[in-house]
Amino acid sequence: MLNVEDGAEIRRLHRAEGMPIKAIAHDFRVSRDTIRRAVAADGPPQYWRPVKGSTVDAVEPQIRSC
Repeated sequence: MLNVEDGAEIRRLHRAEGMPIKAIAHDFRVSRDTIRRAVAADGPPQYWRPVKGSTVDAVEPQIRSC
């Protein structure tokens, strides 16, 4: 996974210096698809996942009322 500095460096190398995606991928030792996503992104890379409910959610009101 790329950090914020890597994402900024990848965008700079590709946009400002015209470095090919294949060469950037080789330098950073990540896939070309990862580089393509970093170049297409407007901001820093983010990790997210959907919020899941807990198994206790169904009975939480009963627990809190005790």
